[in-house]
Amino acid sequence: MSSLWQPDARSRLLKRLAELRPDAPRRWGRMTFPQMLAHVNDALRMAIGELATTPRPGPMRYPPLKQLIIYVLPIPKGVPTARELLGRIDRAQWEQEAAIFPSLLERFASRPAGSSLPAHPAFGALSRRAWGVLAYRHVDHHFTQFGV
Repeated sequence: MSSLWQPDARSRLLKRLAELRPDAPRRWGRMTFPQMLAHVNDALRMAIGELATTPRPGPMRYPPLKQLIIYVLPIPKGVPTARELLGRIDRAQWEQEAAIFPSLLERFASRPAGSSLPAHPAFGALSRRAWGVLAYRHVDHHFTQFGV
């Protein structure tokens, strides 16, 4: 299972980013490519503890549903997201977002193994493994949304 903790998984995402274009048509959803990339970047900021989010109560916080969603089930198209991960999308600029993405990947990956990670707004406390898999799957989901 791919994870942002794996150098080869990060490398594959960077190669896919290089194939994306700001005018790429979306296959689903409402976000433009620059908006999607701002959303993905803010999700990475959340994962490294730089962007606070408000917890949302619900069944996804509890096993086994949490594990099924993170590790097994495909990410649904159009699933609601934390408001904080949409806060910058209307002023997103492709060049800036594309330039910061690689450093956010590395900052995520450089977290020491024993360091604490923030709670996810929908899933609550996550293990290091779960954060790596979920973060990878989230980026993959949105890159696929724009055809790469």
